[in-house]
Amino acid sequence: MTDKADLIPAPARCSSHTAGRTDIGAGTALEARPGTEGVARWLRATVGAATGLPLPERPGGDDRVVLSVEPDLPPEGYRLVADGLPVRIQGGGAAGVFWGAQTFRQLLGPDAFRRAPLRPDRDWGLPRLTVEDAPRFGWRGLMLDVARHFMPREGVLRYLDLMAAHKLNVLHLHLTDDQGWRIEIERYPRLTEVASWRTRTKFGHRASPLWDEKPHGGHYTRDDIREIVAYAAERHITVVPEIDVPGHSQAAIAAYPELGNTDVVDTSALTVWDDWGISANVLSPSDTTLRFYEGVFEEVLELFPSEFVHIGGDECRKDQWRLSPAAKGRVADLGLAGEDALQSWFVGHFAAWLAARGRRLIGWDEILEGGLPPGAAVSSWRGFGGGVAAARAGHDVVMCPEQYVYLDHRQAPGDDEPVPIGFVRTLEDVYRFEPVPAGLTAGEARHVLGTQANVWTEVLEDTARVDYQAFPRLAALAEVAWSRLPAPAERDFADFEHRMAAHYRRLDALGVGYRPPAGPHPWQRRPGVLGRPIDGVPPDR
Repeated sequence: MTDKADLIPAPARCSSHTAGRTDIGAGTALEARPGTEGVARWLRATVGAATGLPLPERPGGDDRVVLSVEPDLPPEGYRLVADGLPVRIQGGGAAGVFWGAQTFRQLLGPDAFRRAPLRPDRDWGLPRLTVEDAPRFGWRGLMLDVARHFMPREGVLRYLDLMAAHKLNVLHLHLTDDQGWRIEIERYPRLTEVASWRTRTKFGHRASPLWDEKPHGGHYTRDDIREIVAYAAERHITVVPEIDVPGHSQAAIAAYPELGNTDVVDTSALTVWDDWGISANVLSPSDTTLRFYEGVFEEVLELFPSEFVHIGGDECRKDQWRLSPAAKGRVADLGLAGEDALQSWFVGHFAAWLAARGRRLIGWDEILEGGLPPGAAVSSWRGFGGGVAAARAGHDVVMCPEQYVYLDHRQAPGDDEPVPIGFVRTLEDVYRFEPVPAGLTAGEARHVLGTQANVWTEVLEDTARVDYQAFPRLAALAEVAWSRLPAPAERDFADFEHRMAAHYRRLDALGVGYRPPAGPHPWQRRPGVLGRPIDGVPPDR
């Protein structure tokens, strides 16, 4: 009776009916009832292209696929009934119908993930079954670091398609860092003229003596961002922008030296950083800096309609503030306990600024230091402690601890990984990750919005490397975020591996260069100086 039908992520309920299948052919129509028109467009553009079937709009009759919103289902929940024709894909909202359409595509087979039909005479069908499903978490995310190595717009759009195929619904874009600024801000043109390019790049991790002596850079225009946001919205994915402050800001200071601590550093000599690690150059806690970033965020809010705006807030070194007479004066004027409290003041300023505009601040768990205003949320990356503290203080949390979901970390022990850095986290390790920390009460656990995988790109120089590190582990994270799995020790990893055998064929059809289940090919092995093959030593952010 219960069979997951090789679906990824695993559905809550999947009931087989009779033997045989429900055939879909040239005469099969697509009926989009009110609220599902966008899903119908997506089906024709993807499944229609892969199968060569026209899927015309036609109400009535049996030979059709019917899309409908049904209020008895959760907003992102769906019900797919394929016990003969018509096939019904129902959702509690348009998002639920869309996730049901993703399941429909999986059931058609891996060739439904291609961009054109392989054979014009191919017969299409899906097993006779009913799938009822809804996600565990509302935040099922992927963070892409496009600052360290720029991913062109087409690559981001492709990853939105890959996210949709795995029922992930939040793309967190890390747009700025010491090594590059990736978003056009009209009032500050030097952010893209200067801050978006570095003269060279460390090849491998910081211990590597190797350099790529070519300039590296790029940025998204405002229209690029509009396209990315619209493309994501059509796939029921929210794009959360991250503008990192007050640390990880050397690129911005290189473009506008007045943003730095000019009384202790000759910021006019700074360049966009070409190395990895944590830069000592942080933003000055001045009114000039506040007004500048308010201007940045004003343009960011115009482009991103997301409820949350990420302000980074991690790894802010205080050395320059401790030496700066201007920073010390700000501490005295505000009556703060010391320079360490400046970061909390900085975060509080932008939390209030965003809240006044109907948005919510989210940042890495360092923003908890000194306290957070109501409504602010936390991305818990330094293990589980930050998430526990935030939830107990009444703040919403996205769990993304580096020990489990940093997908730039190596996937196997030893030196055979292309750049063997960080914690070893296998596919099974990710599958056994539990986003809700132990020890939380039911009320505290409700503050866990969900989870996301983080893909930092210091050692991921192009999309092929991102693919290799992200997959297949992102498929495991998607199931953790979507499905209501048992406790980690009780999870059936063998069943997941069995379903992944079918899913690898879908990834092949999508052109994903995932890590092979048997391990890396010899030509992918680049051990030694490129990374630090030491268990428990993560890469610098």
